[in-house]
Amino acid sequence: MNFLRNTLVTTVLLAGTALISCGNSSKKDSGSSEETTENETIITAPAFSSDSAYQYIADQVAFGPRVPNTPAHKACGDYLAKQLERFGAKVYNQSADLIAYDGTILKARNIVGVYNPENKKRVLLCAHWDSRPYADQDKEENHHRAIDGANDGASGVGVLLEIARQIQMQAPAIGIDIAFFDAEDYGIPEFYEGSYKQDTWCLGSQYWGRIPHVTDYKARFGILLDMVGGKNATFYYEGYSSRTANRAMKKIWKMAERLGFSNYFIKKDGGEVTDDHVYVNQLRQFPCVDIIHYDSEGNTGFNPTWHTLNDNLEHIDKSTLQAVGQTVMGVIYNEK
Repeated sequence: MNFLRNTLVTTVLLAGTALISCGNSSKKDSGSSEETTENETIITAPAFSSDSAYQYIADQVAFGPRVPNTPAHKACGDYLAKQLERFGAKVYNQSADLIAYDGTILKARNIVGVYNPENKKRVLLCAHWDSRPYADQDKEENHHRAIDGANDGASGVGVLLEIARQIQMQAPAIGIDIAFFDAEDYGIPEFYEGSYKQDTWCLGSQYWGRIPHVTDYKARFGILLDMVGGKNATFYYEGYSSRTANRAMKKIWKMAERLGFSNYFIKKDGGEVTDDHVYVNQLRQFPCVDIIHYDSEGNTGFNPTWHTLNDNLEHIDKSTLQAVGQTVMGVIYNEK
């Protein structure tokens, strides 16, 4: 995905103490759509299906690596747009020629599905759908091989497609926009010997941030899903989100706790990453939270399969998909 790849977590230490919980889970009446806590009424969201999300991931991986300028990339883009249309969204296809770090012109395509477009109260859900052209965290002989990106890319998209399916059947009270950003993972590889260039990651969200799918687009907040399907995944407070989207971030982690997913959503500070949420915030000027796997024990801070050929369907865990998908749905269905 797109983060402070080289300087990432090695320069950011975990906070020594956990933050105090904002609320406790309450027992739910299976015959009711609401539960009442001491201070608020919580709406029970529709049941997220990790089986469906997993199938959407498998569908993407079956096309092959979704690297811009390849047949697999074009075919998968068509599939994603059709899926959103199938699930009742008004779909915007945003094509652009974007310049990669090495001068390559990338035929990129952002795909945005809009629900309840007339509602001014909106939340953006987003993920990147392209996959890395380089396995530059793998053995040297694999560095120039493209990866499947089952976790790094496809997992976030798979979760959002399942959420789109649920929205079609039962809409939340607000407008929802689901954005699949392209060309996120075409940044400078580890083996590149040229001069370093700023902003080579997240090219699709940079373009969308400057030229959104509708004029003057705003949302209450955004939620970015990146690497949300790995086994034993943990999601810590990401640094940039903490500074620029703290209220929305705490709302998400509080919902995860209510739903029983505290073992995934850890209330501690993790690393800071350069990802699509940075450009959403900087260019559209509303908060956006990055839900991204953070490995406090690893050398990179990311999932062990990150930017390797092991980022394949074998390493996707439905339990992680369930935790993320149900949490995000809990958040959006409780916006009023």
